[in-house]
Formats: sequence, C-alpha cells, structure tokens
Amino acid sequence: MGSPRKGLRTTAVGAVSATLLAGTAIGLAPAAQSAPGASAAAGGVRFVDIAGDGGTTLKANVVTPAGADGTRRYPLIVLPTSWGLPQVEYLAQAKKLANSGYVVVSYNVRGFWESGGYIEVAGPPDIADASKVIDWALANTPADADQVGVAGLSYGAGISLLAAAHDKRVKAVAALSGWADLIDSIYSGRTQHSQATALLDVAGNITGRQSPELKQIYKDFFASNLAREPELIAWGKKRSPATYVDRINANGTAVMMANAWGDTIFPPNQYADFYEKLTGPKRLELRPGDHATNEATGLFGLPNDVWTDTARWFDHHLKGADNGIDREQPVRLKSRSTGGYEGYPDWKSVTATRKKIDLAGSTTIRANTNSGADGGTIFLSSILDQVAKLPPMASMPLLPRRHAAVWQSEKYASAQRVRGTTKLHTTVTSTKESGTLVAYLYDVGPLGIGKLVSNAPYTFHGQTPGKPFGVDLELFSTAYDVPAGHRLALVVDTVDPLYIEHNPDGAQLTFSSPPADPSYVSVPLRGQ
Repeated sequence: MGSPRKGLRTTAVGAVSATLLAGTAIGLAPAAQSAPGASAAAGGVRFVDIAGDGGTTLKANVVTPAGADGTRRYPLIVLPTSWGLPQVEYLAQAKKLANSGYVVVSYNVRGFWESGGYIEVAGPPDIADASKVIDWALANTPADADQVGVAGLSYGAGISLLAAAHDKRVKAVAALSGWADLIDSIYSGRTQHSQATALLDVAGNITGRQSPELKQIYKDFFASNLAREPELIAWGKKRSPATYVDRINANGTAVMMANAWGDTIFPPNQYADFYEKLTGPKRLELRPGDHATNEATGLFGLPNDVWTDTARWFDHHLKGADNGIDREQPVRLKSRSTGGYEGYPDWKSVTATRKKIDLAGSTTIRANTNSGADGGTIFLSSILDQVAKLPPMASMPLLPRRHAAVWQSEKYASAQRVRGTTKLHTTVTSTKESGTLVAYLYDVGPLGIGKLVSNAPYTFHGQTPGKPFGVDLELFSTAYDVPAGHRLALVVDTVDPLYIEHNPDGAQLTFSSPPADPSYVSVPLRGQ
C-alpha cells in the first residue's frame, strides 16, 4: 500500500494557495500585514503580538467598534484560526462583528505561519493560549470580562470548545465544522481515515511546524501500530471536547455547533452525540457539503447562513438581544435532497422513527479489492453533492458479488426521508484474525444506479478465524430523500480510498443472519 501522504500533496498545496488568495481578496494578505504593535484609529484593525502560554508569540489582529473611546466596555469575541490558515482568515467577519458592537481578537494558533511554537493539535498549550488571549484583550482593549465569546472554524472550532471547558469566563461558543471527539472523527470504527489525516499532515507541514510528538503520532497512525494504539487514543481523548463535557455543562456555556453532512474530516455523528450530552443553551445546525464548505463564502464577507446565525447566537447570549434564536427549534437541518430547513426539539427526535431492512441469507466476499462501491474523494465528492446533488454512484447489477455483498429493499411506494444515523447489525466470520469492512447505503433508481446516502468503515483485530462475531456499526449521519419507486440498498466491501484497510492477502468475510440474532439495517425516517 502506497503512502497516502504523497497523493494528497497537490491537493494540500492547492488548498493553501486558495487561502492566500482569499486573504488577498479580503484586503490583507499575510505579506501586507502591519508591523507588530502598530496602532490604528478606533474602529480600525491593529496587528499585534500576544504572549501565549510560556511566552510563545501569537500573531493576532484586533478590531474594535467605531467610536470606541474607552468610556464603555464591549462584548469580546476571540477567534482562533483554522488549521493552516493565516491570521487574516476571519477579517471580513471580524469587521462585521465590530460594526455591530464587539471587540474582536483573531489570532494565529501556535505552530502555524508567523506564530511561535509547534503544532500541538489543540493540546494543553493551545487551550492555555486561548485564555492568554482573553487576558490580553481584557487588559488592552475596551472588552467586557462578563461578556466573552469564542468562535472558530475547523481547528478553531475544536479549540473554542476546549477553551470553554477550561475557562469559566467564556459565556458562549460557536464551533463551526469542528470536532467533539477527535478519535471518533479520524479513527471511527477503529479505522484510519487516511485521506483526511494525510491532508492535515501535508497542510501542517507546508504552513507550520509539527511538534516531535505530532510527528510520532502520524508515524504510528499511518503504520497501523497497534502496540501504540492506547497512547494514540489517550492523545486524542485529551484533545476532545467530549472528554470535558461535564465542565462545559458546569460552566453553563451556550454552545452553537454547525457541521456538514459530508464532512470528510470531522463527520457529523460525533457532533450529534456531543450535542445530546450538553445541558446548557445549545444549537445544532447540519447542512449539505463537506468540511467548512458552508462557512467559506462568509470568510469573504458574503451573505452566509452559518455566520448570520453565529452573530445572532452571540447577540442573544452576550448582549441579551431578544432576537428569537432561543425560541427556535434548536436542531436545524437542511436535507441534501430538498434544500429546505427543518427544525427539531432535539437530536433524538430526528431519529425517532426507524424502518428495518432484513439482511437475510449468508454471503461470502473476498477481500483486498475495491468493488466499485466507495465513499468518493475527500472534498470533491461532497462538494459535487452539495452543489449539483451528484453524490458518488455505483451500479448495483454490475457490482462483483465476489467482492461486494449486496442487499436491497422493496420498491417504496412513497418517498422515504432518511434523517439521522443508519445502524447496521450483522454477524461476520473471517478467515483471518484482522480485517476491514466498509458499509454503504445507496438510493437505487429503476435502472439499478445507486446514489450514495451514507457509509462508514469497521476494522477488527484479534478475532478467531472461522468463529462468528457480531458487528454493530453506525453509518455517518445524513438527511436524504429517497424518491418514490426507488429502493434502498446496503453494500459491504473491504476496500475504500478514504480509509486504511487491514485485510490480509487472501482474506474472506462471510456475512450471515442467525435465527437467534438476525442481521438488519435500521434506517431512521422522518414522518410523512
């Protein structure tokens, strides 16, 4: 198996180049930044150096409301940058927020661009940095210590949630396209999400400085070093807001989260699980697209639903504005098929109704070959789905049954509106002690062409060859409408370009449905 890093280097370079162009488009590319400590008139932009944890220099910019003269205090919003992006990332949004009465401090997280230190992947130094930035803002701007919010996109979203858990001054958070459980994001089903992680690796190398610890993490991750798996999981849990949910609840922090159904870096399941555990004011928004694609236009200052709701969230929870956001249904979804918004009182209500598809019989497949069913390509596939409603497709009649197990439902007389998390339960017998399977749910039209609804990988180790064992797998959450006259199909194979597979040469997997423990797919459906 070739290195997943090399194949994505061109993609990463393209992404970073686009970022630089974005910085130029909004008025300040990194090369054009003011000197550290430069001052600006009230209401303008200052570029400053802030001493982070251990004295590490963090490059930052500050935007204050026009007319701020030191006679009054304003709510503060702190914006940690995304992975690999420069400090001008949020400048357009920062100006909008400042114009509506906020002091906004955006800073380049440690290890990237001109900030000092190493990339710590939201480790303790990053969490401490966020508090240091708040300290600096309270001492050097007209910011109000009782009205502090933190927001971010992607990497900045994870740091924002972690900051809220560790700093009681944070009253509200907007975490956009982020993670709550880092391990469940890039190692779900005990399977390495290789394309996503390789992209992060390459982008980090181009735009920052990896710590020795991070280099070892990548090495062990891509090498599938099971001896180091406990340390890898502990490392990820330490960097997961879900680990500290009790602290966020104790602090009473108001948490808004937004994500995309097709996020190939941070799939939506882990956000939904985290949302259910929050007890304070909360809001969850899920839309079609891939990682950060829903928020991207807002970085250019263009109208954008996610950033509009972010501003409304802070207006209500920091300023006390009666803008109605607290009276709206807190779970807000947009279907990949219809594009209309739907509101729910909680995540459980999204998945309250289910329909089972029996996976009868016994079927054996040979491993090590991509059957033609796969999850697509990182970013490209989900963006095509978002823009043109063209998800990855496969022909059910042409899938080779030697390498893919296929089950199909009956034709549906009415549209089936899939909402939430599809669950697979089956019994597997392997000829080897380790292996990987990938499950796909397809919407199959009259000609047998299937459009991908969802997928998820599953890896096992230490099983006794020839001995059956149960598998329970949650596919990635989604919202998709299956038209009347179509079927749903479950396909299982063993190779997908998105993931590292662990099938020894010559391995075979048998899927069965014992009478005492029948196999099935449970599909969550919205009521008609």
